[in-house]
Amino acid sequence: MAVGGLAVDGGKIDGLGGRITLSVVIACVVAATSGLIFGYDLGISGGVTTMVPFLKKFFPSVLRKAAEAKTDLYCIYDSQVLTTFTSSLYLAGLPSSLLASRLAVAFGRRNMMLLGGCTFLAGAAINGGAANIAMLILGRILLGLGIGFTNQAAPLYLSEMAPPKWRGAFNTGFHFFLGTGVLCASCINFGTAKISWGWRLSLALAAAPAAIMTLGTLLISDTPASLVERGKLAQAKQALLKVRGHDTDIEPELSELIKSSEVAKVAKEEPFLMIFERQYRPHLVMSIAIPLFQQLTGINIMTFYAPVLFQSVGFGSDSALAATILLGVVNLGSILVSMFVVDRCGRRFLLIEGGVQMFLCQVGAACVLAVTTGTSGTERIGKGYAILLLVLMCIYVAGFGWSWGPLCWLIPSEIFPMKIRPTGQSLSIAVLLTLTFVLSQTFLAMLCDFKYGIFLFFACWNAVMTIFVVLFLPETKGIPLDSMHVVWEGHWYWRRFVNRESY
Repeated sequence: MAVGGLAVDGGKIDGLGGRITLSVVIACVVAATSGLIFGYDLGISGGVTTMVPFLKKFFPSVLRKAAEAKTDLYCIYDSQVLTTFTSSLYLAGLPSSLLASRLAVAFGRRNMMLLGGCTFLAGAAINGGAANIAMLILGRILLGLGIGFTNQAAPLYLSEMAPPKWRGAFNTGFHFFLGTGVLCASCINFGTAKISWGWRLSLALAAAPAAIMTLGTLLISDTPASLVERGKLAQAKQALLKVRGHDTDIEPELSELIKSSEVAKVAKEEPFLMIFERQYRPHLVMSIAIPLFQQLTGINIMTFYAPVLFQSVGFGSDSALAATILLGVVNLGSILVSMFVVDRCGRRFLLIEGGVQMFLCQVGAACVLAVTTGTSGTERIGKGYAILLLVLMCIYVAGFGWSWGPLCWLIPSEIFPMKIRPTGQSLSIAVLLTLTFVLSQTFLAMLCDFKYGIFLFFACWNAVMTIFVVLFLPETKGIPLDSMHVVWEGHWYWRRFVNRESY
């Protein structure tokens, strides 16, 4: 395997095996269902905000603006209160994702997923019964707290539980369920759009994926790494035997976990301070850059507001929701592709290919909108151009689905040593949720001001992130978590910062 120009055989490091057992499959599938709740919310919010009964009850100014004869198509849905409904969840997830780093160390990854599921259930109940905007926002805040806990814990759980050789495929399961949640939400929105109380049903059904994840989590054990970290060595050994197979020699892996745990305990420094030390500079940069760039692909904005966006450029309400469902199907298919190739082709190849693909599609979409609607935004897009725009969006979503989508969850969860792993993951999720909040709060205003240029804005960022991957991201496929120092020591730039003692 290439790592910064050097060859490394990831499958033989430390003699750790890559066997897949039924127990590890069940545990990882259950943990990956945590992605359902995030995906469902991403998919449901944009659809609900196009439903007339919902807008009539909570945001009548949007309907008045839409009724104006010469309203700029790009600006119909530019309402700060409406975007606050969507984005408040991601602001609430920020403190819970940071708090989760400490709680995950003290109580384990599994219990963080349980806490997140229960909190999300409460938020779904409040949103489904909302009588005013205050209840809507309160429900969104509880949903955000739940997402902060689960998004921090689930990718860590998957990376720690999966065999090193197949860590990418197992961790991609989180994003697969996230995509499943988005698709289910789009289908539900399509079915409830014509019902006067359909928006309530759409919001309340967020409880279903939360219940599935919460009940499933009760049936699995914590990761061996987390159990060792908390001093439960006997339970850790049993957990390792269960997920690696009773006829597998688990002693090398257990010894590595114990060694990493002892190193972590010797370090007296606060993890949130330790992560800023020079020896962890590459880890810090990646924990910030990877989620930052993922959001700057523009994908979550497209997911939030796909129905709004398609209506804004001339699709009817039903057509807009149907187009959103199509995007969800494409996304899910591309995630499956990623699951099969990420441990074969590697992380770098997928990120570079996906970045180029998204860049070309966004430039193409900008050209289509420039030709058809111009900067005035008062002209309806023709059917042929609308179909072309949809095709470009599908290719764009496919590029994201097998690259920056799943790998944003995978890479930060696998690069850190045990002593700062929960902290690094929390920082990564906090960056992701913060930027998601900023973009979701500003996107409709940006769409109104930038017009078709919004696609060029995100295309430029796709170019920047692709160059960043080429220059600075080493390949991590197949490397055991506690041997990850080799990828930094072999990289042309990062080797000046990292030493083996960092792990």
